[in-house]
Amino acid sequence: MIAVAGHPDLTASTLAMLEEELRRPLVEFARAGKTGLVRAGQGLPVAFGRAARAAGLPVVTVLPATNGVPDVLGAGDRRAAGELLLLSEHVRLLEYDPSDRGACIGADESLMRSCARLLAVWDGSQSNSGDATAHLVAYARSSGVEVEVLWPDGARRMAPDPAGGEEATVTRATEGRPAPGGRSPFEAVATTVACPRSARP
Repeated sequence: MIAVAGHPDLTASTLAMLEEELRRPLVEFARAGKTGLVRAGQGLPVAFGRAARAAGLPVVTVLPATNGVPDVLGAGDRRAAGELLLLSEHVRLLEYDPSDRGACIGADESLMRSCARLLAVWDGSQSNSGDATAHLVAYARSSGVEVEVLWPDGARRMAPDPAGGEEATVTRATEGRPAPGGRSPFEAVATTVACPRSARP
């Protein structure tokens, strides 16, 4: 399986660019009979799902669950999950709390342990309280997962504006030192179900 991870604050133009950037490698993975794996959420997961559909790569979308029952996502993630379900061949239920950052990181670590390759949309910056991309890259590498870092020219992220505005666009270099990674104590319980073809476009 092929997983994807990246910054949660990518600009809309960057996400559109990534749909094109991701499509090229995903075509090769599709020809090799691979499958994409993505945790439901807005932003990069949807860009990956769209690129995978265009490339002919089957996608498995992971939804949070409690005792085998899907959890309710936030409004933005809920809309994104709806689109991903239409783009997916299968849905996997994973036991974690989507409102807990540590649980979400643990869920991502669990997914990576089931994958052979990670596509990381990463500008080289360190992890912080709102972004675990560097940690996930380091975790994947330490787990023996092959990592391909993508940061195309012109890619941008949104960041707080120090002048007092709501947002400002920033561009970062590709170099950086990943944060140390290690295995998580998080233990996943997953169930996979097929999406009925009548629900897919």
